[in-house]
Amino acid sequence: MTQIDPFDIPRLVPDFEAVKSGNLAASAASRARLQARFDRAYGAGARHRLDLFFPEGGTGPLPIHMFIHGGYWYLNDKEMFAFPAETIVASGAIAAIVEYTLIPNVRMAQLVDEVRQAARWLIEHAASFGGDPNAFSASGHSAGGHLASYLAARAPHEAAGPDIDVKALLLVSGLYDLGPISTSYLQPSLGLTEEEVARFSPVGAAQQPGPRVKVTVGQNETEPFHRQAEELCLAAGRRGLSYERITLPELDHMTIVRDMGRPETRMGGLLRETIEASRARRP
Repeated sequence: MTQIDPFDIPRLVPDFEAVKSGNLAASAASRARLQARFDRAYGAGARHRLDLFFPEGGTGPLPIHMFIHGGYWYLNDKEMFAFPAETIVASGAIAAIVEYTLIPNVRMAQLVDEVRQAARWLIEHAASFGGDPNAFSASGHSAGGHLASYLAARAPHEAAGPDIDVKALLLVSGLYDLGPISTSYLQPSLGLTEEEVARFSPVGAAQQPGPRVKVTVGQNETEPFHRQAEELCLAAGRRGLSYERITLPELDHMTIVRDMGRPETRMGGLLRETIEASRARRP
């Protein structure tokens, strides 16, 4: 019997297609219902876009929370992941759902630069949409968790950190060591180089002090996701930082992101706590 690659989410997650379809329907409903500004450009590229969602009756300046979608760096778009905005706006914050260019059109260095560019745009332009630049937080799922981590980390080849005033991070089922990815079924699609693995594995980055960081994984995810979450927390600990490691009972790689859009769930609660942490850590 052929063993399934532990990163092959469509084959490993029960009811994958049903959960994916539910997430797509939830995103469409959020985009239709919530007050929003679509396709704000944070850069010159075709996919340098983000959507802003606003709490009903909210008066600024309001906290800003940026969400970065997953898809192993080569799949998906922001329209598929509007549903976390439900929890964000219910928390009284502005949701920014970010899109970025996909591999193979760019390489990993460009992806990291793009999400940093989006964060800087949100902070610098906060006043134009009623946001509070001093209450900025972010989250990311899967590949988005990897990218979000670089809002507060310096890669080994970088002379300085990103200098982004992010108050709190929620890293959800992220990928923090690219080595195993480069030997997985994903490699033909990604074409990761040895240099990219060395430079853009968060476990080898210099985590920066400042934000409150939660690192979450679903109990029913495969072993690499648990191990990589633990390794990231250990790497932060070696730098004198305390990343909070959280395992969510009964959730898998798909249901954990689904629950980000459900304020009443534990995952929704962690998202709300992340936003509250950005409020509490204003200067």
